[in-house]
Amino acid sequence: MDLSSLSPADGEDLALETLILNRLDDDKAQDIVCIDLRGKSSMADTLIIASGRSHRHVGALADHVLRALKDSGHGKAKIEGLPACDWVLIDVGDVVVHLFRPEVRAFYNIEKIWSVSATGTGHTVSTN
Repeated sequence: MDLSSLSPADGEDLALETLILNRLDDDKAQDIVCIDLRGKSSMADTLIIASGRSHRHVGALADHVLRALKDSGHGKAKIEGLPACDWVLIDVGDVVVHLFRPEVRAFYNIEKIWSVSATGTGHTVSTN
């Protein structure tokens, strides 16, 4: 990616992605995948998907991501699914984070929905 062609908003999104990815990696999230949705959807620019080992781990991952977002000035994130911690969704505007227990992630398989285009050539970037 040519960073010189990024707009200031793209640079902010990249910093936000990096913040979230680093937090998830530090907290031992499993199978982290980052999917670029630019040009594919107006819903968000980036989708980050990761797994936790248990309900408690998924809840801790979500809590730590939310704290990191608040500490960096992105405290207005919307969150769904925190009480059950099977699938937690964190919406930060241009970046959406999905945290799953492995069984739930395998069942819904949202990576396949977003990473494969109509021609069958999509791309995902895994940090793990």
